[in-house]
Amino acid sequence: MRARIVVFPIKGRTWCFARSLDPLSGSHPSPSLPSPSWKDLWTTIRSGQRPASENAEIVVDFVADKMNRGWSALEKAPPGTIKSKIHRFFLKLLSQVKPSEIFLKSVSKDITKLEITYPTSLNPRLVRRRLRHVAVRGSAIHKKYFYGSLSLIPVTSVFSVLPLPNIPFFWTLFRGYSNWRALQGSERLLLLASDSPSLWSSLATKGDTTKTAAHSPLVLRPSDDLEKVLDIDDNEYTVSNEAISKICERYHLDKNEVMKHWRSSS
Repeated sequence: MRARIVVFPIKGRTWCFARSLDPLSGSHPSPSLPSPSWKDLWTTIRSGQRPASENAEIVVDFVADKMNRGWSALEKAPPGTIKSKIHRFFLKLLSQVKPSEIFLKSVSKDITKLEITYPTSLNPRLVRRRLRHVAVRGSAIHKKYFYGSLSLIPVTSVFSVLPLPNIPFFWTLFRGYSNWRALQGSERLLLLASDSPSLWSSLATKGDTTKTAAHSPLVLRPSDDLEKVLDIDDNEYTVSNEAISKICERYHLDKNEVMKHWRSSS
């Protein structure tokens, strides 16, 4: 799968890295399937000779499905109810998640080609170097946080005996899942930004090994249009809110995600 990442300086020395959203995605949602049970998960893991890494992915996807369904239930809760208050509380917690984590989670494991759109004023070597830095740093940070979240799950599960929703447990579970996805995204981004053809072959899908190994999966595309829209303040070297809105509209970016990069530099 091909994906596009838009890169540009947003405030001071802070750069924004955001994946472009497909404007057609989500327009035709598939019908929801029944939630698999723990018994179904156990049966799936026991059937077939799968490597441990593949079984781990199955467990992660199962947990993610349960969390997404639980989140949907909280969103639909009537105002004033306990579920509605829990939903608002989790939104406040989610607002504290760093933009780099959101970006790395967007680099999914099915991406085999990555197109980088950046202003013409930036050096392409610097852009590639920044991408590698984000990947290497993210891999180290999210690996540490992932194992830290796993170690807290048994502790927070003790609160399940209380007659209230176990918010610490579910938050710890979510943070473990989120850091796992960010870790996977870091490793994928590092492969995509690599200069080694021997590593490119690991990104190829079946039947496309030769083509992928012969060409770099990372395509750098300088954009005059992005350069003009930036409208950077020479005094503060800050992109205006109006320019951010235009960039998000033209390149199909999530403005809330982009603004997190802007606020993180404060």
